[in-house]
Amino acid sequence: MSTTPPPQPPDNPYGPPPTSGPYGQQPPPPPYQGPQQPGPYGQQPPPQPPYGQQPPYGAPGPAPWGAPMAPPPKKSRLGLILGIVGGVVALVVVGVGVLVWIGTKSDSGFPEAEYKLTLPQTVLDEKYELAGDLSRSEGRAIEEEADGAWDARDTKAVVGQYSVGGDQAKGTLVISGMYGRFKNTGLARDNMMEGAAGGAGAKVAVKPKDFKPAGSDVTVTCEVLVQTQAGTELTIPICGWVDGNTGASIAEITADTVTKKPAQVDLAAAAETAVKIRDEIRKPIG
Repeated sequence: MSTTPPPQPPDNPYGPPPTSGPYGQQPPPPPYQGPQQPGPYGQQPPPQPPYGQQPPYGAPGPAPWGAPMAPPPKKSRLGLILGIVGGVVALVVVGVGVLVWIGTKSDSGFPEAEYKLTLPQTVLDEKYELAGDLSRSEGRAIEEEADGAWDARDTKAVVGQYSVGGDQAKGTLVISGMYGRFKNTGLARDNMMEGAAGGAGAKVAVKPKDFKPAGSDVTVTCEVLVQTQAGTELTIPICGWVDGNTGASIAEITADTVTKKPAQVDLAAAAETAVKIRDEIRKPIG
Protein backbone atom coordinates (compact mmCIF):
# COMPACT_ATOMS: atom_id res chain seq x y z
CA MET A 1 0.00 0.00 0.00
CA SER A 2 1.49 3.29 -1.09
CA THR A 3 1.59 6.39 1.09
CA THR A 4 1.12 9.91 -0.07
CA PRO A 5 4.05 12.22 0.85
CA PRO A 6 3.13 15.19 3.03
CA PRO A 7 2.54 18.45 1.20
CA GLN A 8 5.60 20.68 0.86
CA PRO A 9 5.44 24.37 1.77
CA PRO A 10 5.55 26.80 -1.10
CA ASP A 11 8.98 27.90 -2.26
CA ASN A 12 10.48 30.84 -0.30
CA PRO A 13 12.83 32.75 -2.58
CA TYR A 14 14.68 34.13 0.48
CA GLY A 15 15.25 30.83 2.14
CA PRO A 16 13.76 29.53 5.43
CA PRO A 17 13.54 31.90 8.37
CA PRO A 18 16.36 31.51 10.89
CA THR A 19 15.47 29.48 13.96
CA SER A 20 18.66 29.88 15.99
CA GLY A 21 21.61 32.18 16.52
CA PRO A 22 25.23 31.34 15.81
CA TYR A 23 26.50 28.09 17.22
CA GLY A 24 22.96 26.89 17.75
CA GLN A 25 22.11 29.49 20.38
CA GLN A 26 18.76 31.13 20.45
CA PRO A 27 18.90 34.85 19.71
CA PRO A 28 18.19 36.94 22.82
CA PRO A 29 14.79 38.56 22.96
CA PRO A 30 14.80 42.27 22.27
CA PRO A 31 14.64 44.50 25.35
CA TYR A 32 11.21 45.55 26.36
CA GLN A 33 10.16 48.88 24.98
CA GLY A 34 6.96 50.60 25.73
CA PRO A 35 4.82 52.02 22.99
CA GLN A 36 6.59 54.86 21.23
CA GLN A 37 4.84 58.13 20.62
CA PRO A 38 5.51 59.78 17.31
CA GLY A 39 7.64 62.94 17.45
CA PRO A 40 6.75 66.22 15.87
CA TYR A 41 5.82 66.12 12.21
CA GLY A 42 5.48 62.35 12.37
CA GLN A 43 9.15 61.74 13.14
CA GLN A 44 10.13 58.93 15.47
CA PRO A 45 11.73 60.06 18.77
CA PRO A 46 15.47 59.40 19.21
CA PRO A 47 16.41 56.13 20.93
CA GLN A 48 16.69 56.26 24.70
CA PRO A 49 19.99 55.51 26.49
CA PRO A 50 20.32 51.96 27.87
CA TYR A 51 18.88 51.13 31.26
CA GLY A 52 17.07 54.39 31.49
CA GLN A 53 20.18 56.57 31.79
CA GLN A 54 19.74 60.16 30.73
CA PRO A 55 22.50 62.24 29.16
CA PRO A 56 23.60 65.20 31.32
CA TYR A 57 21.58 68.31 30.82
CA GLY A 58 22.95 70.36 27.96
CA ALA A 59 25.55 67.75 26.98
CA PRO A 60 26.16 67.44 23.22
CA GLY A 61 25.29 64.21 21.50
CA PRO A 62 27.94 61.73 20.36
CA ALA A 63 30.05 62.71 17.39
CA PRO A 64 29.22 60.95 14.13
CA TRP A 65 31.31 57.92 13.28
CA GLY A 66 34.68 58.95 11.93
CA ALA A 67 34.36 62.60 13.04
CA PRO A 68 37.66 64.10 14.27
CA MET A 69 38.08 64.37 18.05
CA ALA A 70 38.12 67.89 19.49
CA PRO A 71 41.60 68.94 20.73
CA PRO A 72 41.99 69.08 24.53
CA PRO A 73 41.66 72.57 26.00
CA LYS A 74 44.90 74.44 26.57
CA LYS A 75 46.06 75.01 30.12
CA SER A 76 44.95 78.44 31.22
CA ARG A 77 47.17 80.98 32.89
CA LEU A 78 44.53 81.12 35.61
CA GLY A 79 45.29 77.52 36.56
CA LEU A 80 49.00 78.23 36.36
CA ILE A 81 48.69 81.16 38.74
CA LEU A 82 46.41 79.41 41.22
CA GLY A 83 48.61 76.35 41.22
CA ILE A 84 51.72 78.16 42.39
CA VAL A 85 50.34 80.53 45.01
CA GLY A 86 50.51 77.97 47.80
CA GLY A 87 54.04 77.04 46.82
CA VAL A 88 55.19 80.64 46.90
CA VAL A 89 53.60 81.22 50.30
CA ALA A 90 55.62 78.25 51.56
CA LEU A 91 58.83 79.60 50.01
CA VAL A 92 58.62 83.06 51.56
CA VAL A 93 57.50 81.68 54.91
CA VAL A 94 60.48 79.33 55.00
CA GLY A 95 62.74 82.25 54.17
CA VAL A 96 61.50 84.43 57.00
CA GLY A 97 61.47 81.47 59.36
CA VAL A 98 65.26 81.20 59.18
CA LEU A 99 65.83 84.95 59.46
CA VAL A 100 66.78 84.80 63.13
CA TRP A 101 68.88 81.63 63.26
CA ILE A 102 72.25 83.31 62.94
CA GLY A 103 74.90 85.22 64.88
CA THR A 104 76.48 84.70 68.27
CA LYS A 105 74.79 84.27 71.59
CA SER A 106 74.51 87.67 73.27
CA ASP A 107 71.92 89.73 75.12
CA SER A 108 73.44 93.11 74.28
CA GLY A 109 73.26 95.34 71.24
CA PHE A 110 69.56 95.05 70.43
CA PRO A 111 67.90 98.21 69.07
CA GLU A 112 64.79 99.75 70.60
CA ALA A 113 61.46 98.61 69.24
CA GLU A 114 60.19 101.55 67.18
CA TYR A 115 58.44 99.98 64.17
CA LYS A 116 56.04 97.15 63.45
CA LEU A 117 54.64 95.48 60.32
CA THR A 118 50.97 95.62 59.39
CA LEU A 119 48.75 94.09 56.70
CA PRO A 120 46.66 96.96 55.30
CA GLN A 121 43.63 96.25 53.16
CA THR A 122 45.44 97.50 50.04
CA VAL A 123 49.07 97.97 49.02
CA LEU A 124 50.99 99.40 46.06
CA ASP A 125 48.68 102.38 45.63
CA GLU A 126 45.60 100.16 46.09
CA LYS A 127 46.61 97.83 43.26
CA TYR A 128 46.50 94.76 45.50
CA GLU A 129 43.72 93.88 47.95
CA LEU A 130 44.17 91.67 51.01
CA ALA A 131 42.85 88.21 50.12
CA GLY A 132 44.00 86.30 53.20
CA ASP A 133 45.68 87.01 56.53
CA LEU A 134 47.73 83.92 57.40
CA SER A 135 49.36 85.41 60.48
CA ARG A 136 47.53 83.10 62.89
CA SER A 137 48.59 79.96 61.02
CA GLU A 138 51.81 80.41 59.05
CA GLY A 139 52.79 83.40 61.20
CA ARG A 140 52.34 81.47 64.44
CA ALA A 141 54.72 78.79 63.19
CA ILE A 142 57.35 81.47 62.47
CA GLU A 143 56.97 82.93 65.95
CA GLU A 144 57.42 79.52 67.56
CA GLU A 145 60.66 78.98 65.60
CA ALA A 146 61.93 82.44 66.54
CA ASP A 147 61.22 82.00 70.24
CA GLY A 148 64.54 82.06 72.10
CA ALA A 149 66.59 82.88 69.00
CA TRP A 150 69.95 84.52 69.60
CA ASP A 151 69.58 87.48 67.25
CA ALA A 152 65.95 88.49 67.80
CA ARG A 153 63.79 89.70 70.65
CA ASP A 154 60.05 90.33 71.04
CA THR A 155 59.22 88.89 67.63
CA LYS A 156 55.82 88.89 65.94
CA ALA A 157 55.06 87.55 62.46
CA VAL A 158 52.70 88.68 59.70
CA VAL A 159 51.88 86.68 56.57
CA GLY A 160 49.48 88.07 53.99
CA GLN A 161 48.29 87.13 50.54
CA TYR A 162 47.05 89.89 48.21
CA SER A 163 45.43 89.81 44.77
CA VAL A 164 44.45 92.29 42.07
CA GLY A 165 40.78 93.08 42.55
CA GLY A 166 40.21 89.73 44.24
CA ASP A 167 41.36 87.88 41.11
CA GLN A 168 44.56 85.88 41.63
CA ALA A 169 44.88 85.29 37.89
CA LYS A 170 45.54 89.01 37.40
CA GLY A 171 48.25 89.11 40.03
CA THR A 172 49.12 87.84 43.49
CA LEU A 173 51.41 89.33 46.10
CA VAL A 174 52.73 87.36 49.08
CA ILE A 175 54.18 89.19 52.11
CA SER A 176 55.86 87.21 54.87
CA GLY A 177 57.56 89.20 57.61
CA MET A 178 58.57 89.62 61.23
CA TYR A 179 58.98 92.58 63.51
CA GLY A 180 60.68 93.00 66.86
CA ARG A 181 64.33 93.79 67.64
CA PHE A 182 67.00 92.33 65.38
CA LYS A 183 70.80 92.25 65.19
CA ASN A 184 73.12 91.16 62.37
CA THR A 185 70.68 92.40 59.76
CA GLY A 186 72.97 91.81 56.77
CA LEU A 187 73.52 88.16 57.65
CA ALA A 188 69.82 87.79 58.42
CA ARG A 189 68.92 89.06 54.94
CA ASP A 190 71.31 86.59 53.31
CA ASN A 191 69.90 83.80 55.43
CA MET A 192 66.38 84.73 54.41
CA MET A 193 67.21 84.38 50.71
CA GLU A 194 68.96 81.08 51.34
CA GLY A 195 65.97 79.80 53.27
CA ALA A 196 63.52 80.61 50.46
CA ALA A 197 65.79 78.85 47.97
CA GLY A 198 65.66 75.77 50.17
CA GLY A 199 61.90 75.43 49.81
CA ALA A 200 60.40 72.28 48.32
CA GLY A 201 60.90 72.05 44.57
CA ALA A 202 62.74 75.38 44.32
CA LYS A 203 66.18 76.15 42.97
CA VAL A 204 68.10 79.37 42.42
CA ALA A 205 68.07 80.58 38.81
CA VAL A 206 69.52 84.06 39.45
CA LYS A 207 71.74 84.42 42.51
CA PRO A 208 70.92 87.03 45.19
CA LYS A 209 71.83 90.61 44.36
CA ASP A 210 71.80 93.65 46.63
CA PHE A 211 70.00 96.85 45.67
CA LYS A 212 69.56 100.21 47.31
CA PRO A 213 66.74 101.98 45.44
CA ALA A 214 66.86 105.78 45.25
CA GLY A 215 65.60 107.41 48.42
CA SER A 216 65.71 104.18 50.42
CA ASP A 217 67.48 103.82 53.76
CA VAL A 218 67.64 100.03 53.54
CA THR A 219 69.36 97.44 51.34
CA VAL A 220 67.06 95.04 49.49
CA THR A 221 68.28 91.63 48.33
CA CYS A 222 66.53 89.94 45.39
CA GLU A 223 66.88 86.59 43.69
CA VAL A 224 65.02 84.54 41.09
CA LEU A 225 63.83 81.04 41.89
CA VAL A 226 62.35 78.44 39.60
CA GLN A 227 59.89 75.88 40.83
CA THR A 228 58.62 72.91 38.85
CA GLN A 229 54.94 72.02 39.16
CA ALA A 230 53.08 69.55 36.96
CA GLY A 231 56.03 69.43 34.60
CA THR A 232 56.07 73.21 34.13
CA GLU A 233 58.97 75.37 35.31
CA LEU A 234 57.75 78.59 36.90
CA THR A 235 59.79 81.75 37.47
CA ILE A 236 59.42 83.42 40.89
CA PRO A 237 61.31 86.61 41.85
CA ILE A 238 61.66 87.17 45.62
CA CYS A 239 63.02 90.25 47.40
CA GLY A 240 63.62 90.92 51.08
CA TRP A 241 64.97 93.39 53.60
CA VAL A 242 65.93 93.30 57.26
CA ASP A 243 66.39 96.37 59.45
CA GLY A 244 66.67 96.73 63.22
CA ASN A 245 62.90 96.27 63.72
CA THR A 246 61.44 94.63 60.61
CA GLY A 247 62.24 92.00 58.03
CA ALA A 248 60.11 90.60 55.21
CA SER A 249 60.14 88.62 51.98
CA ILE A 250 58.05 89.85 49.06
CA ALA A 251 56.98 87.75 46.07
CA GLU A 252 54.90 89.30 43.29
CA ILE A 253 53.33 86.74 40.96
CA THR A 254 51.76 87.61 37.62
CA ALA A 255 50.97 85.68 34.47
CA ASP A 256 53.84 87.58 32.86
CA THR A 257 56.53 86.92 35.47
CA VAL A 258 55.92 83.19 35.97
CA THR A 259 56.43 82.49 32.28
CA LYS A 260 59.53 84.67 31.81
CA LYS A 261 63.01 83.30 31.52
CA PRO A 262 64.77 83.94 34.85
CA ALA A 263 67.44 86.12 33.24
CA GLN A 264 64.73 88.42 31.85
CA VAL A 265 63.34 89.35 35.27
CA ASP A 266 64.04 92.98 36.21
CA LEU A 267 65.31 92.57 39.77
CA ALA A 268 66.02 96.28 40.18
CA ALA A 269 62.32 96.97 39.54
CA ALA A 270 61.39 94.17 41.97
CA ALA A 271 63.58 95.81 44.64
CA GLU A 272 61.80 99.13 44.11
CA THR A 273 58.47 97.36 44.53
CA ALA A 274 59.68 95.83 47.80
CA VAL A 275 60.72 99.27 49.11
CA LYS A 276 57.30 100.71 48.23
CA ILE A 277 55.58 97.87 50.08
CA ARG A 278 57.90 98.39 53.06
CA ASP A 279 56.87 102.05 53.22
CA GLU A 280 53.19 101.02 53.26
CA ILE A 281 53.31 98.18 55.80
CA ARG A 282 56.01 99.43 58.20
CA LYS A 283 54.41 101.69 60.80
CA PRO A 284 55.67 103.42 63.98
CA ILE A 285 54.70 101.65 67.20
CA GLY A 286 52.08 103.64 69.09
